[in-house]
Amino acid sequence: MTTSEAKTIGQRVKELRRAAGMSQSDLAVAMGRSESWVSQVERGVQPVERLSVLQALANALNVSVHELRPDAAPAEEAEPEEQTTNNDLDGLRVALTGHPALGSLFDQPPAEPTPSLADFRQQVDEAWALVHASSYAALSDHLAKLLPTIEAAVRHAPAGERAELHSLRAKAYQVAAASFTRQDQADAAWVAADRALQAAELAGQPLEVVASLFRMAHAFMRQQHMDQAEQAAQSAASVMGPRTEAPACPPEELSLFGAMNLVLAVINAREGNRGRTHEHIDRARGVAARLGEDRNDFDTEFGPTNVEIHAVSTAVELGDAGLALEVAQHVDPSGLSAERQSRFLLDVARAHAQRRHVGEATAALLEAEALAPEQIQDHHLAREVIRDLIQLSEPRIPESLRNLAERSAVI
Repeated sequence: MTTSEAKTIGQRVKELRRAAGMSQSDLAVAMGRSESWVSQVERGVQPVERLSVLQALANALNVSVHELRPDAAPAEEAEPEEQTTNNDLDGLRVALTGHPALGSLFDQPPAEPTPSLADFRQQVDEAWALVHASSYAALSDHLAKLLPTIEAAVRHAPAGERAELHSLRAKAYQVAAASFTRQDQADAAWVAADRALQAAELAGQPLEVVASLFRMAHAFMRQQHMDQAEQAAQSAASVMGPRTEAPACPPEELSLFGAMNLVLAVINAREGNRGRTHEHIDRARGVAARLGEDRNDFDTEFGPTNVEIHAVSTAVELGDAGLALEVAQHVDPSGLSAERQSRFLLDVARAHAQRRHVGEATAALLEAEALAPEQIQDHHLAREVIRDLIQLSEPRIPESLRNLAERSAVI
């Protein structure tokens, strides 16, 4: 299927969905897919080539397959189709399902040659690079292959290699947890974070266990389970706090402790607790000052810049748009990943929207989209602020905002 054909089908899906009075969320539920997948179909990013998927779409929309794709073959004449590349995290969800290496329990050897430790290290690094670039389509394919391979490898490896393989396995699952959280699939994020935690303990790496709790806390936050999120983050912070008081505390521990305080700040901001929010931000600032630089221990990107980015984000959550914009003026996120820069700009846009600054908010969103298109076009907060800006600017919606809304399937 060509790109233009995919876009034609996507446009038709959008038209029929609207005619049926369905939201993207409604269609996603009817399809048993994520809202992100529906969005990508409608934008022509996710091709719909398998007749079974096309038929499921038609059934969900209560139309015939030919209304979606006139040239589609009848079901009884359809030929077997080749496996297509996913542009969502569905492939990764499948890879996460069931036992990760059941054959190994029955002494079944790996189907393919096992990569070396150096190869696994490189693949895990590549996975983190993809998630920090918000390249979730490529990440899904990458991890769907990596996770089963490393699960089989750790069960057949020599004893001397197992600890490092468990550590790499923990890191790979942390990547999966982070990506699922950012794509609003918190149930899968929880599973991935739990597997990361178990692998980290088997590796004998307590700091990796804490890093896994960091991912788990984010998954609970996305599910709106704030008590569980706070339990995950606070349990780690309580253990690490006394350790960080030592002058010779390693920077990796300081980074994780600081990152956990940022998680706790966000949790308290979402619960409207200003005092505790600022308490955790101030504690994180103190840790960042001790580090004196932006770091990326355990891929948390913790440091002075990320603390101020969270100060902006929590101020927005508390409705303090003026404070958020004031802090944002002094933040230079250019040294951080595209994902973090884009998220910062999204929070700046949210602050401007709270002040009814349509032009400034739209400009921030467009800049964020240029850095990480998938994050802005699929993130639930981005969609919310786009809807707010459209409502604020009606009936004369700026063309740039309208186009962004179309790309994000908001209108």
